[in-house]
Amino acid sequence: MKSRSLKQLFEPYTDVIIFMVTLLAANYFWKFTVSGDENGDLVTWFGLDITAPFEFMACHIASVVYWLVSLLRDTAFMTDPHTIHFTSGSGTTIIWGCTALKQSFIWFWLIATVPPIFKSSNPQIFKFSLAKLWYIPLGWLCCYLFNILRIFLIALFIEHHPEWFHLLHDYIFKYLFYAMLFGLWVIFVEKIRVLPSSNR
Repeated sequence: MKSRSLKQLFEPYTDVIIFMVTLLAANYFWKFTVSGDENGDLVTWFGLDITAPFEFMACHIASVVYWLVSLLRDTAFMTDPHTIHFTSGSGTTIIWGCTALKQSFIWFWLIATVPPIFKSSNPQIFKFSLAKLWYIPLGWLCCYLFNILRIFLIALFIEHHPEWFHLLHDYIFKYLFYAMLFGLWVIFVEKIRVLPSSNR
């Protein structure tokens, strides 16, 4: 009787509990298994060298952000494939941790662990699984675009206010990034996951 009442108590929050547990588990798994130096010269996973995708993404993001900044300002220049400087003396370097690959990894698990509503209906489970197959890549695209926007705006702000960097990078945009992931997750859970009843 007691266990049943506890189940009833937590049942409305099951999805949110799964979200929080998955978010924390994926974050800490990444934190304790993926490591790299500040310059991104070496990134490892369980001791294996996985630098290449991080190096590619860091260079790509830096070039895209530089191009966007150059559309608005003629005061930016690149000193190396990862670094954007301004004539004001400030600048930013895109390192391996700025590639949004971590957020993409977390996003995969956030959607992968969403349970179906009706587990007894095989046709509906198939549709539910197909929904995950297109929604996960959509989330990856959102991660990529938001990350570009994030670094672009940080670069613009710090040109004349370099002291804002840590506030923008470590707090404001970091939590906005996870708020975006949460919003996408809510859409999936509330709108896309909804399956017709198996007895219909």
